[in-house]
Amino acid sequence: MLKCTVITVLALVVNILFRPAGNTGLEILVQEYKSQTKCGNVSVVVYDHGEISYYGDEEGLYQIGSMTKSFTGLAVQKLINEGRISEDDTASELIPGFTAYYDSSAVDITVKDLLEQKSGFTNSEKDYPSASSDMTLDTWAGSISCKELKSMPGTEYAYSNVNYNLLGLIIEKVTGKAYKDYMKETVLDPMGLESVSVGMPQNGSIIEGSRLGFRTSFEYKVPVRDASIPAGYFYSNTEGIGIWMKAWIEGDDPDMDDILSKLNYKGDYYAGWERFDGDTIGHSGGTPNYSSRIVFSRSSQTGVCVLSSLNVAATTDSLCNSIFEGLNGQEGSGLVCDVWTVFDIIFTSVSAIGVLFLLMTLFVRKKGFLIGSGILFAVLLLLTVLILPAVFGAGLKDIAFVWAPWSFTAGLVIFVADIAGALIRLVVVKRNEGRTKTG
Repeated sequence: MLKCTVITVLALVVNILFRPAGNTGLEILVQEYKSQTKCGNVSVVVYDHGEISYYGDEEGLYQIGSMTKSFTGLAVQKLINEGRISEDDTASELIPGFTAYYDSSAVDITVKDLLEQKSGFTNSEKDYPSASSDMTLDTWAGSISCKELKSMPGTEYAYSNVNYNLLGLIIEKVTGKAYKDYMKETVLDPMGLESVSVGMPQNGSIIEGSRLGFRTSFEYKVPVRDASIPAGYFYSNTEGIGIWMKAWIEGDDPDMDDILSKLNYKGDYYAGWERFDGDTIGHSGGTPNYSSRIVFSRSSQTGVCVLSSLNVAATTDSLCNSIFEGLNGQEGSGLVCDVWTVFDIIFTSVSAIGVLFLLMTLFVRKKGFLIGSGILFAVLLLLTVLILPAVFGAGLKDIAFVWAPWSFTAGLVIFVADIAGALIRLVVVKRNEGRTKTG
């Protein structure tokens, strides 16, 4: 509850303070996006009644994040339609040795639960850690086997990468093939998706991801771990996504039709897709150094996908939505400001103030000022350390060194330096006072 409340309030404040006026011009929106986020690379593909157009680099390869889930979901749907598995099969049946518990009792998680994000797993890294670089899907699944679930399977929606990585392992167990090989042979090659890569591309020009810091973006490379690929680590350019989006909109694939038939109401989730307003279908993606979003509608025969080399997911979502709205004759809702952009603005200022204070401590002699300032920085540091992990559901180390802007990490270091500086200066002042009295 704390996490949801804090994020909701912060999102409202962000939109009120930083949201610019809406407009529907694609080029204006993209330039506005780059100016606000400091992102150097963003590419867009638009499908409009059979016509596909591109903005930006259509050949450059981006990591597409959780948009990957729809590829994994389609592969699972094919296995279902072939009769090799069913929605009612359980993870324990398909993955020998895998067990899950709820309320201290063993429970069954079905394939349907995984596809609908209703397994009982959450995206908490503390409770269900992602795979390390040396893990296979099999060894990673063993590491989370027997974990206590947060809800009874099939009862509550909770978005989790765990679900789609488990589906990736199920693909391996059922087919006897490596996930990467099966996806290429069964999904990518038949659709002509040569520019879509399962994990790190072997060919093509990769647009490197980046990370915010001090109101600019820095190139930022994050290793792709094989056991995390099914949930979020495909790469593609907009040309490949254009082919992918066209197939979903034009409806020539019965497996795709079956998936979309499960998305009947707003908020429904199945096989890596979510239903939004009307019959709009889509999904977002965000990794530490990329963000993306795709939305489409079969009834209006339109679709948009945005690929960005910076993790500013909320702004990327709003850019995609605004272009899609304009494409369908609506007034674009404009861009919203991502929480990491706000963090960068705040902690860039905080870092500057902290450095200034650190310089001031070299000359200040007032004990009250030093004590008060030291306490203030200590309280700020303590609140940051305690609250943010609870809000984001991740450890402070992951927040500071993986996800948040570099200015946030620098701000924490400067807080510590300010506290230490105030203490050292206080000791020096007291010692000098003692010497003066003795003299």
